[in-house]
Amino acid sequence: MSQNRSSPSARPVSAVSRREFLATSSAALVAANLDAPPSTAAQPAAKLALDGGAKAVTQKCSLGLRWGEPERERLNAMLQQDTLFYWKGPQTTLMLERFKEVCPVKYAQSCSSGTAALHIAVLAAGIGPGDEVITSPITDIGTVIGVLYQQAVPVFADLGASTYNLDPTDVERRITPKTKAIIAVHLFGNPCDLHALKTIADKHKLVLIEDSCQAWGAKFRGRPIGTIGDMTCFSLQNTKHITCGDGGVVGSSDERFGPLLQKYGDKGCDRIKGGGFHAFSTNYRMSEPQAAVVAAQLTRLEAIAAKRAWLGNLLTEKISGLSGVIPHQVHPEDRCVYWFYYFRIKPEAFRCDRAQFVKALVAEGAPCTAGYIAVPLHREPVFQQHGFFAGHWPVREFGLTTMDYTKHQTPEVEAILKTGIRVVIHEGMTEEYIAGVAEAIRKVARHYAA
Repeated sequence: MSQNRSSPSARPVSAVSRREFLATSSAALVAANLDAPPSTAAQPAAKLALDGGAKAVTQKCSLGLRWGEPERERLNAMLQQDTLFYWKGPQTTLMLERFKEVCPVKYAQSCSSGTAALHIAVLAAGIGPGDEVITSPITDIGTVIGVLYQQAVPVFADLGASTYNLDPTDVERRITPKTKAIIAVHLFGNPCDLHALKTIADKHKLVLIEDSCQAWGAKFRGRPIGTIGDMTCFSLQNTKHITCGDGGVVGSSDERFGPLLQKYGDKGCDRIKGGGFHAFSTNYRMSEPQAAVVAAQLTRLEAIAAKRAWLGNLLTEKISGLSGVIPHQVHPEDRCVYWFYYFRIKPEAFRCDRAQFVKALVAEGAPCTAGYIAVPLHREPVFQQHGFFAGHWPVREFGLTTMDYTKHQTPEVEAILKTGIRVVIHEGMTEEYIAGVAEAIRKVARHYAA
């Protein structure tokens, strides 16, 4: 079956060719890529741009302005209002209606950040002192700030070698009687194995929270992410697929948690039932001007998500089978929206280290950097010193946990960070540009092949 790849609109992102299936669907193929002999031995290596050769990437692709007339229309409407407060505000109301169209949940609450959304979810889940929450060690610290503020204990599980998402087997291995929840981070916009994680959560009576902050528009087996877990959390920070500078949304269809989201985002104040403060939380409200921008941004989301998914899958297709290079692994029935693209190299396959590999890619014009975060979260000084609150960690000092992050081990995570290369993907790019990036990766890999 042949399909037109000239544009994302010409080929639905959900359609999967045989080449895409082989390129992205199995860890077995990734292993085969690692062990296969170099396929480029008979081809002369092109001269690197680093050494004076022609660049592989000759185009310039700017993301450009991410807002315009739709945002101006909503902001103009907001300026006609007599209040900018969120509660029953027309912009917030419209924003949440549009949010539920892309993430069909019964309850949703706007808030000030993705970090706030996650804290609200942790509060709604009833997480308290000494409770354990299993999550990813490769993520923004905002994933666990709410856990720590509830005096609970983040437990970091290992990740899949090329999905970069929670390894369900390792998650289950780390469950203890104190475990209360799993936060599944859809890292880089790639959906976690939600079937496996939901099965584990249900088996052990745990709450499954989806950290969807990097994954606007992603789909798991054709379903929007955020609709499989018990709660979901999104970020609207400036680098995300859609944005209002800083903001977030938390949602749920679960009657245990959904009715709690509003009050836990608003100082514990239940604006529907009233009756005083029966719970305690901080002020995570979003204002009407922010909601106006988000309402407009949500009309752009599908085009952005589809374009990024198409470009990222195209890059995978063009670098699959390259000896020593491990592409970003995405299940063929899922839609990864590539907050960025991340591939790994096998160090022994090349006559250079990662730093030199990346230096050569940058010289070719490829938008690449080495790795993502510097170290896994539990290797950060604040975790190594257990000094979260003015140099103290009360739950540990009071004997509610024996967690020692200096001894915490996630070996695959360490390898992912040491061998990974980050490639910028955005909706302003073209097929030709991605082809150039792929050629840069092939060119550098062939040049340095051991």
